Amino acid sequence: MTRGEVRVIRRQWWAWVVVALVVAAAAAPLVHTWLTNPDDQRLVDLDVYRTGGQMLLDGRPVYDFFTPAPQLLPFTYPPVAAMLAVALAEMSWGTAQWVWTAGIFVALAVTVWFAFRQALRAYVPWVFGLLMVACTYLMPIRDQVRFGQVDILLVALCLVDCLARRPWLPRGFLIGLATAVKLTPGVFLIYFLVTRQWRTFFMAAFVAAVLTVLPFVVIPQDASAFWFSALLDPERLGANTATTNQSIRGMLLRLYMPESLTFVIWAVIVAAVAWYGFRAARAAYQAKDELTAVALTSLMAVLLSPVAWIHHLAWVVVVLGAIVGDGRDPVRLRVAAGVWLFYVVPVPWWGVSLIAAGIPGVSLVLGKIVQDGFGLGALALVWLLASWLPKRRQPA
Repeated sequence: MTRGEVRVIRRQWWAWVVVALVVAAAAAPLVHTWLTNPDDQRLVDLDVYRTGGQMLLDGRPVYDFFTPAPQLLPFTYPPVAAMLAVALAEMSWGTAQWVWTAGIFVALAVTVWFAFRQALRAYVPWVFGLLMVACTYLMPIRDQVRFGQVDILLVALCLVDCLARRPWLPRGFLIGLATAVKLTPGVFLIYFLVTRQWRTFFMAAFVAAVLTVLPFVVIPQDASAFWFSALLDPERLGANTATTNQSIRGMLLRLYMPESLTFVIWAVIVAAVAWYGFRAARAAYQAKDELTAVALTSLMAVLLSPVAWIHHLAWVVVVLGAIVGDGRDPVRLRVAAGVWLFYVVPVPWWGVSLIAAGIPGVSLVLGKIVQDGFGLGALALVWLLASWLPKRRQPA
């Protein structure tokens, strides 16, 4: 951030206060709904994180526990995540809920700032506030609050690492941290390779490696349990055929083909999507459109992963920012509005309802397509960013 930008923000401090209050008021119904949910349904993923940290404090095996019924959720993250979660375990459950929820909105604010920075000319507070409210009600972001998820925090780390004009830490450090915590941000290592950002690649790889090796020194039994057992069992993450799994593999699993055939088809599609997506990301980077390059890479994190729940699509905020660009192209704005609306409504659950309706010749095929809507939408967004968006940039 430049000195001129800081001066503008200081002159508009009162406007930022008003915007903060408006955003808080808009988010209040969502926060109230999920933080007053029954105890066994409230921020269940945060409960997993916090309990993982508590296991370390108690000297008990991290990967053997399950949260109380009816959830019965295991800890599925790398051991360094459990080490970081000790801070949550030191808090009361009520305090942890409020601290974590506040952190979600801080991370969303950082993400919106970097994703829409081109459109926020002169840093107009009112536009920022509108974007914050709009992004808050995207279904993947609503699910961040509902489950107490970590995804939007990882999105913010990756975005800052790639796009900060004057980073406080060496580029690659934050992505190395994010990768060590939840593996899927590791797609950015591939992005750094294909764009030949060697220094950033080595920094990210080094930080991820250090944070992976460290638990073998501090909590060796838990580290071994994760890397040689828990990681190899995808069902620990939940039913892979569930509607909420919108990865390519999840969509294929719901076709219920033979396992070997599913694996072959998945491998072929993943290879094709990875080739197309990372090639397009490199082209965007070379065209000086790094936001689009990051957005394409983020979609790879969703589509190529064996399991990608709907809340993993928190990356759609970055995609929307790439489509909007500087906000001067009305066509791009209309497309962004359509994408936003698509990810606000519960499309996959409409598909479930269609399948349940049992209308002969209609409900099953159409229902399957709609059920996979967010995943198919992510594939469409890859094409949009890779093939359509460059043509919209050319006149400028």
